[in-house]
Amino acid sequence: MAHALRLGVVYDFRNPPDSGMNNPSLYAAILDQVAWLDGLGLDLVWFTEHHFVDDGYLPSWIPVAAAMASRTKHVRFSCDVCLLPFNHPIRLAEDLAVLDNLSNGRVEIGVGMGYAPHEFRGFGLPVSRRVSLTDEALEVLRRAFTGETFSFQGKRYDFHDVKITPGYVQPGGPPLWVAAMSEPGARRAARFGANLLPQGPRARALDPWHAEIAASGRSAADFRIGIIRSCLVTDDPGRDWADVRAAERRRMEVYNRFREAAGGHGGVAGITEEERIPQTWVVGDVNHCVAELSAFIREYGLTDLVTWGVPPGMRPDQMAPSLERFARDVAPRLRAEFGQRPG
Repeated sequence: MAHALRLGVVYDFRNPPDSGMNNPSLYAAILDQVAWLDGLGLDLVWFTEHHFVDDGYLPSWIPVAAAMASRTKHVRFSCDVCLLPFNHPIRLAEDLAVLDNLSNGRVEIGVGMGYAPHEFRGFGLPVSRRVSLTDEALEVLRRAFTGETFSFQGKRYDFHDVKITPGYVQPGGPPLWVAAMSEPGARRAARFGANLLPQGPRARALDPWHAEIAASGRSAADFRIGIIRSCLVTDDPGRDWADVRAAERRRMEVYNRFREAAGGHGGVAGITEEERIPQTWVVGDVNHCVAELSAFIREYGLTDLVTWGVPPGMRPDQMAPSLERFARDVAPRLRAEFGQRPG
């Protein structure tokens, strides 16, 4: 594996009424948790984005990352994913430039098309535009990240003589990731020279990316592949898994509603769980978690893996014992096997 393995946490800030915390308290507690995990040596903090969900699902991740950047020194911030049809690409490029400076170069950007019909209705956009909005926004971001003055004329966007200021700390701008739930998504990631966030069957979301990268004369070893695969580190699964399992069911209920409403859009329909790259929880003691995650990382060639920090309905303190063992005991053993984290 050419890239050192990076490990971290992911947040969606969902806060159902029975969590026992109001939104400001949950946000504050998660910021405290991230500062603590940064001190324990984790590498990544990712976010997910959705809109108009009644439990407060995070709609805007960059302000949260900026707040966290002021309290951390090591972790890098990204998303799985930022929904490009709902983000104006010039404004997104500017926000990322500001965050890149606030964090001193610790920001990346993972993008996807979205598929939930209610979100497109909420933004007044037809679902039929999702592909063109995404492709053009990716092209605009690539040009913006050069730091040079550029113009772009497409079907959805038309910009002339634009230069993003302030300049990016990272040469070439924040590293770009593209999510793939289907073969067109995998080929899109390769076409734009992006790191990959596979979210579906290997044959559709991962293998076509490898094929396209190889056909273009590039090496997959030059890119990163990342995924959300959660880990509950516990010596007593019977005691600790029940609450997490209930929260996981609640988390998946929202996605299942989105998928049902989406029908055939986005490659999310007609796929069984058996076909997907696994994203189910790994539950057990340190040795079990290391063994399971090691085999998973090796099988799919992963370079980046994050675990859910606070499943919906749970409090940050409930997950702290598992996260501490993940950072102190699991992560070092995985890094030793797949490469130490970058300096």
